Amino acid sequence: MPTYISLVKWTDQGIRNVKESPQRLDDFKKAVAAAGGKVTAFYLAMGRYDLVVIFELPSDEAAAAVMLGTGSRGSVHTETLKAFPEDRYRSIIAKVQ
Repeated sequence: MPTYISLVKWTDQGIRNVKESPQRLDDFKKAVAAAGGKVTAFYLAMGRYDLVVIFELPSDEAAAAVMLGTGSRGSVHTETLKAFPEDRYRSIIAKVQ
């Protein structure tokens, strides 16, 4: 299943309601599960981003739908990366000409 890494920043609304953040994380986990995936890691971060979430979903379309739904609630801005595990990385690099 494809892996995604989402770099998350709270919006003004999100930081004003930071105490609700754990419930929003639970809601995100439910949305990922409903789309056929799972959250594999979550981190509170210091620096440019406030949170880092690593999750798996069956497709890019499913990931886009979950992330659009998350962003539409107004508490976070996200930057989502598709991640390739080491075996796929090696396979991709082997094809470089």
